[in-house]
Amino acid sequence: MVVTGEVDMATADTMLDTVLREPAGRVTLDLRAVTFFDSAAIHAVVRLAGHYPDALTVLPSRQVSRVLEIAGLGTQPWLHPA
Repeated sequence: MVVTGEVDMATADTMLDTVLREPAGRVTLDLRAVTFFDSAAIHAVVRLAGHYPDALTVLPSRQVSRVLEIAGLGTQPWLHPA
């Protein structure tokens, strides 16, 4: 799934619900075009990681990488920075 723009408390649940609605054995969440990422977005990604253990790949933008690093999630196996 490709996500663009801002992922915040107004849009994070939509992102989460959209991913969960699609039956998939593996999920790639392409966040390379995301310009803003808040705690609601972090929570949504962590929930996806729990739902898809060993089957989630997150491709972050520079902003998303920085936020996840600050949140202590920069070394998660699902995070694949460019």
